Amino acid sequence: MKVLAVNAGSSSLKFQLLDMPEATELVNGIVERIGLNDSILTFKYDGKKETITLDIPDHKMAADLVLKGLVEKNIVSDLGDIEAAGHRVVHGGEYFTGSVICDDYSIGKVEELSDLAPLHNPANLIGYRAFKEALPTATHIFAFDTAFHQTMPEEVYMYALPYSYYTDHQVRRYGAHGVSHDYVSKRVAELMGRDSKGLNVITLHLGNGASVSAVKDGICVNTSMGFTPLAGLIMGTRTGDLDPAIVTYLMRKENLTAEEVLDIFNKKSGMAGISGISSDARDIENAIEEGHERAILTRKMYAQRALEYVGAYAMQLGHVDAIVFTAGLGENDGGTRESIIDVIQEGLGIEYDRELNLKTRGKEMKLSTDASKVDVWVVPTNEELMIAQDAYRIHNEQQ
Repeated sequence: MKVLAVNAGSSSLKFQLLDMPEATELVNGIVERIGLNDSILTFKYDGKKETITLDIPDHKMAADLVLKGLVEKNIVSDLGDIEAAGHRVVHGGEYFTGSVICDDYSIGKVEELSDLAPLHNPANLIGYRAFKEALPTATHIFAFDTAFHQTMPEEVYMYALPYSYYTDHQVRRYGAHGVSHDYVSKRVAELMGRDSKGLNVITLHLGNGASVSAVKDGICVNTSMGFTPLAGLIMGTRTGDLDPAIVTYLMRKENLTAEEVLDIFNKKSGMAGISGISSDARDIENAIEEGHERAILTRKMYAQRALEYVGAYAMQLGHVDAIVFTAGLGENDGGTRESIIDVIQEGLGIEYDRELNLKTRGKEMKLSTDASKVDVWVVPTNEELMIAQDAYRIHNEQQ
């Protein structure tokens, strides 16, 4: 049975087509830099990698190009061959603790929660609707990034606000990237030859969006994103944590509405705002090599924010068995990894191979040496596999 897994991020669309239940991969690929110039569309299949560069302004066009490519490259003879599709959704609030069928209720809740994930839930729904139109007879499911974090204790997810804001308006920390954190924390246990029980792992999902999670015994006990994916680490265009009084201060100083300030925080800040160059870490890296001062500052600030979370989670866990880097930067950007490892190294007793780190891209690799007190790993995330497994299960339950 062919199952399509769709993972639409704020500026990307990853996809895999798998034969289930064997989980045999037929094709995988990604559309990168959506909404930026020189977007990149990549298909990997039959041992080949095909990449084209063109301007892809939105997720609708990205989805159309992916589906067109599946047929043109004879990966499927007809789109009707695809019997199920799973769609990553960032925010499920407290409504969903696992994957669900796409129906009027779940679609309505995803739309309702778009205020909490303005860069993501709308993009997730655009992707879903584009694929639903092309695959009308397939079973479609939503897999929620917030579900993995529902195990956080109350003292972790609550905010110090009037309690009625939680009971009346569900204001609390939810987290994101849960599908990724779930996968890599389980996978690193396998790579270490350990059971998840008794294993303390800190996972760093570093992409255009970024988050850190503390995972104890396979269960999430803390994560850096909050009420929305705006909180936590510095990201491509998002601020991460800041003093909330800055909102009203900028409203007065710049004559902005609250919505305009939040738009700046979500779309014009982060690495793009600090560097003045780009939200793409590859552009930042090139500028660092040229000695660009604000690019260098961007890298230092990025590592500092990671240090603050890793340090806090290490204290909460009591001890750390493994640090895991994943997602676009985490898997491929040795410079970003190095900047973070260097600032956490002394506190955690990490020893690692610098040369190996800098040349490791997109593959499972242990970076730490035998002398290290904490394992450091690169583990490419496979959210699509997790999503496909849920889509396959729910499809069979519907039959």
